[in-house]
Amino acid sequence: MLQLYIGNKNYSSWSMRPWVLLRQFNLPFDEVMVRFDSFEADSRFKQTLAGVSPTGKVPVLVDHAAPGGPLTVWDTLAMAEYLAERFADHALWPRDPAVRAVARSACAEMHSGFAALRNACPMNVEAHLPDVGALVWRDQPGVRADVARLSALWEGLLARHGGPMLFGDFSIADAYYAPVCLRLHGYALPVSPTVAAYVARVRALPGVQAWIDGALAEQDFLDFEEPYRLHR
Repeated sequence: MLQLYIGNKNYSSWSMRPWVLLRQFNLPFDEVMVRFDSFEADSRFKQTLAGVSPTGKVPVLVDHAAPGGPLTVWDTLAMAEYLAERFADHALWPRDPAVRAVARSACAEMHSGFAALRNACPMNVEAHLPDVGALVWRDQPGVRADVARLSALWEGLLARHGGPMLFGDFSIADAYYAPVCLRLHGYALPVSPTVAAYVARVRALPGVQAWIDGALAEQDFLDFEEPYRLHR
């Protein structure tokens, strides 16, 4: 039995990645939502995760059926690799070794990069923030550079593999970039028609739409996650 510990769907981009991956491939798992209250050591969030994750962060994947006893995985790339091996009959990564290496590179770039975009445009599924996005685009060259790099990466992969997803069929790479698609949409950042069409296709995926629906149902405004507005 797989358990996936996640934070609020509205805010937790890292939680979204393995959740969408599991859901889109119809892999069975139990969701354990740990609400963000604060990230202080004495918060309920940290106390709940104290016995689960060595880092006190989400997401956390626990495989209770792993050989040798329950296994805890607390990094999203490690989760992706583990699930790809655990469910080898599913093509979570592209089957071709060369293509798979490129897909891994794209995910690793997301894992460690695009900091300007992530910092300036926090994940917020419920919000439509074109005014915030316009100011960010005007004032932050790092965000413009990040979007330019994303656009070049996505356009190149879509052209090379023919779409509709980055490597043809849905894979870990699309799950990894799904939160970025929500950011580009929510902040209305300017992108090419090719990128906009890919964003729309990702948002329409059943697994992504299920995450969006869950986020909208939360109705949980956390002011420390939304410094750009006082209320909804």
